[in-house]
Amino acid sequence: MADIPYPPQRQLSVGEVLDLSFRIYRVTLVRCLLLAGCGVIAGQLANLYTLFSGRRPAPGTTAWDQLLAEMRDPTLWALYLVGTVLTAIFYAAVLLRQRAIIGDQAVGGEVGAAVRRLPAIIGLGVLIVLGGIVCVLPAFLTSGALRVLLALAALVAVSYGFVAVSCAQTVLLTEGLGPAASISRSWRLTSGSFWRLSVIYTVALIILIALYAVSAAVAGFIAGVLGRGDFAMVTAFAEVVGVALGALATPFYGGLALAVLADLKVRKEGADLEQRISATA
Repeated sequence: MADIPYPPQRQLSVGEVLDLSFRIYRVTLVRCLLLAGCGVIAGQLANLYTLFSGRRPAPGTTAWDQLLAEMRDPTLWALYLVGTVLTAIFYAAVLLRQRAIIGDQAVGGEVGAAVRRLPAIIGLGVLIVLGGIVCVLPAFLTSGALRVLLALAALVAVSYGFVAVSCAQTVLLTEGLGPAASISRSWRLTSGSFWRLSVIYTVALIILIALYAVSAAVAGFIAGVLGRGDFAMVTAFAEVVGVALGALATPFYGGLALAVLADLKVRKEGADLEQRISATA
């Protein structure tokens, strides 16, 4: 058994939400590592193609020129598209497996379930992107002081919107709702918790950045020693380390998403249940 109090029986503090996230992470890491690794590798398909095909940018090539060259390559476009779809599938499978593990349910078939939910996942992504475009578009259509004001307003709107829809994909996967319904439910659950959720996400991000920085520094040192200036070897080593770090970090994202959603449900729906019980007593 997972032996994790999920869902929690009471409202959690910020520290308790993070602690629950790490507990979910520790319990599910090993059984989710393969799925997480596949998701990270899928996201790196285009980079791996560029690396192993020997397509190095010529000396003096700017980043913009390199980007234009990549955009003219149909193979890279196809790999980016396939990689994005596969990444979405495997990341969704990781979260579904984590939910099954902590709920003491049978594990298996998560990839198939994620594939079946893929149209809804894509629809959710499209709606979120369109919402972001609506927020920032007015700033691009104006100029001068008005553009600055609209840009600041867009920053506030996007920040609030990010927090408001942060539970949408978790709701979509765990409750089987559609894209629009998932956004609506996430918006309702997160209402009134903007600053609290911002603190939780910020602390989690700082922890991950620190871990990535330390790991990348150690890996860079080892690559420099072993590679002895060989650009191809150092680059390949960096890709391997990046995949390993991504695979280790992915289950933490899922654990955090599940912990946050469970706490919000207790805060919103637990309070509603208590009120209904009191009203009928």
